[in-house]
Amino acid sequence: MLVKWIIRIGFILIILGVIYFGISSYLNSDAAFAAVSDDATIQNAQLVSQEDKVTVDKQVMIMADLSNGQDRDQKFAYIVQIRDENGVVISLSWITGSLTPGQSFSPALSWTPISAGTYTIQIFVWESVDNPDALSVPLLLSVDVVDN
Repeated sequence: MLVKWIIRIGFILIILGVIYFGISSYLNSDAAFAAVSDDATIQNAQLVSQEDKVTVDKQVMIMADLSNGQDRDQKFAYIVQIRDENGVVISLSWITGSLTPGQSFSPALSWTPISAGTYTIQIFVWESVDNPDALSVPLLLSVDVVDN
């Protein structure tokens, strides 16, 4: 019985060691931290609506200005995540594309709120949806949605 427990404890220690080594190697590698490039920027996040306020069941466009200051083409994913007052993600959408050197672009994604409240909109620009290397720092917008 004692031998079985020693073997089990040994396996547990080996597994914990592998997990620790894997995590510490990951944290010490470049993969753990998003590489934010100063040459690909996003700015001027805004909501575009036909009304002065954001209203339930009325579509708004979430847009920002994206530019490529590099001397090479840059693929990107423009990702918009919307959270409600409780921090729950209620919408996640994206578009992908490529910018040539020096090119600017103002991508926009639509959102139609279905209930009143305060929402946080996060805008990310990544290398791709599958590769979450940040090309720029995320932008945040807060929006109050009102009833019709």
